[in-house]
Amino acid sequence: MNSTQKSFSKSRISRKAGSFTESVIREMSREALKYGAVNLGQGFPDWEAPEDIKQKAIEAILEDHNQYAVTWGVKEFRDAIAKKTMWFLGLDLDPETEITVTCGSTEGMIAAMLSTVDPLDEVVVFEPFYENYQPDAILSDATPRRVPLYRTDNGFVFDRDELRAAFNEKTKAIIICNPNNPTGKVYTKDELEFIADLCKEFDALCFTDEIYEHITYESGVESAESGVFPHVSMATLPGMRERTVVVNSLSKTYSVTGWRVGYCIAPPDITSAIRKVHDFLTVGAANPLQRAGAYAMSLPPSYYDELQLEYQRKRDFIIPALRNAGFKCDTPEGAYYVMADISNFGFANDIEFTKHLIREIGVAVVPGSSFYFDSTMGSQLVRFCFCKKDETLEAAVEKLEKLKRG
Repeated sequence: MNSTQKSFSKSRISRKAGSFTESVIREMSREALKYGAVNLGQGFPDWEAPEDIKQKAIEAILEDHNQYAVTWGVKEFRDAIAKKTMWFLGLDLDPETEITVTCGSTEGMIAAMLSTVDPLDEVVVFEPFYENYQPDAILSDATPRRVPLYRTDNGFVFDRDELRAAFNEKTKAIIICNPNNPTGKVYTKDELEFIADLCKEFDALCFTDEIYEHITYESGVESAESGVFPHVSMATLPGMRERTVVVNSLSKTYSVTGWRVGYCIAPPDITSAIRKVHDFLTVGAANPLQRAGAYAMSLPPSYYDELQLEYQRKRDFIIPALRNAGFKCDTPEGAYYVMADISNFGFANDIEFTKHLIREIGVAVVPGSSFYFDSTMGSQLVRFCFCKKDETLEAAVEKLEKLKRG
């Protein structure tokens, strides 16, 4: 080495990338495949996507819609989103200025955060939370302020004093997943109004992940005539349309999680910022799949009624089976997950239990610690998903019987 040259030692990995792990949820799918376990971990349906929606995608490819679409989304698809949102939520959207099509809701959330959050800004996050929210906060240089959801006889609830204490002059936004992954909680209108009042008082935004909006079940006093807990979008509350980003996707409602077609609904100034960030993150979502999405958005209300009934039937099958196997769990109000307490089985933590369940019992789940900033808080919890064929759920339940004999 030349005596004038200096030797430097630099990390090849960024501080941001080094501060979080790979997805635990997707790791559990790899483990399930490795050990031949029934996969009740990752939340994707294991049945065929609707035939008519697939056919529309095929037709779009054959009609040669195979090049770049408009960066922020095919007009036909944005128009369909606006029409469906008017029907379902009563929001009259301008598809030219308030909708951005993204590569799944995953990109939608990080694009929204990168376009609005500055370093040192604080973002309030309920925990347990969907695992992407922690890396999203890190990647956008936000400081997360954590507020726990407590498991009670009435489901998961937050302490209003604790939530108020989390808001301050540095608060830029709050993230809500409603219906909630992983707890199955559906936020009541009263809870959302309390959160909305805090957002208005502290001039904060709300990022609301509503990907499970059509998957809700029965509840208590607020049940609608149909007996199904009503989904309330934060954007519909007074004074919140102008400070809410609704993140959604085709994935769960239409059983096409692999298509990666999502969207953000936001006021025009935020939409403009999201579109710029989205453009340089991914350019755009798949052109032919957006055109199939336009068809999916036009399906009649009966499609969503049947979807809800089918998921409720699966929920009502898995909950008593889990309890019979020795798990302590509540009945979810929405989404298709169950957070289950494993303390009856005597394992040191959720990681050890999950390894045992995959390798010795033959069922894959997600360890609860992956949904908390402080992993010890989820050390006696695991998450099951029930968006699976009847035969898949039945095979898992049969294997779980071995827990009682163990």
